[in-house]
Parts: sequence; C-alpha cells; structure tokens
Amino acid sequence: MAEKITIDATKAILGRLLSHIAKQALLGKEITVVNIEKAILIGSEQIILAKYKARIARGTNNKGPFFPSTPEQVAKRAVRGMLDYKKARGKEAFKRIKFYAAIPKEFEKTEKIKFENDKQVKDFMTIEKLCDLV
Repeated sequence: MAEKITIDATKAILGRLLSHIAKQALLGKEITVVNIEKAILIGSEQIILAKYKARIARGTNNKGPFFPSTPEQVAKRAVRGMLDYKKARGKEAFKRIKFYAAIPKEFEKTEKIKFENDKQVKDFMTIEKLCDLV
C-alpha cells in the first residue's frame, strides 16, 4: 500500500509545490492537494496574464494546444510537464496525484501538510484569480 499524503496549498508557490509533489509521486506516494486555488504565482499580474494569454492564443479551438480553465486543471497540467507522462513510470506517478479546489469532506479530518513559501513575496497572483481573468 502506498503512503498517502495530503497537502494544503494555501499561500504555497506553485512551481515549488508541484516539483515537490512530482518527486514524491515518482517515489510511489499517493498525493492529494487541497485548496489549490489559493496557491500563488510569483510576478506582476500584467506579466503573468500576458504569458498565459499568449499560451492560449498559440493554438486553435480544433487542434490545440488546449489550455485548462480551472485551478485544478492548471495545476495538473503544470505537474504533468514535470513528469515523463508518456512513459510507464511517469504515467503511474501522474495517476497518483489528485487536486481539489476546496477541502472535500473525506479530507476534512485528515492531517494536512502545510507547504508554505520560505520568503516574503510582494508581487503575486493566486491561481483562482488567474483562471477568473483568463
């Protein structure tokens, strides 16, 4: 049986959080991330929005690349890029990762690991705000 980890992503820097999650999933642990909409992206809002809008404009509606529109899908797509998801090991690791925008009832009483950033950040944007604006 794989070890199960529940992580609270409130005020966690998205890239650092997801790289940690990808590594743990490759080690065989099942990971559940709650409050992913409260994770933050570092940088000014204008630069972050310009970057994501350029990604969306890159494709077409029929051929893609298709850009996710919910916080859970944005995080899942980002962690997928950190795994070799086309090979068996990465595919299995990717299946062990689950994201939730809020805290589901089955995870309310479980112990959650708080993954906080170690530095003070002035300019940032939450994933929830990014998805609302894009």
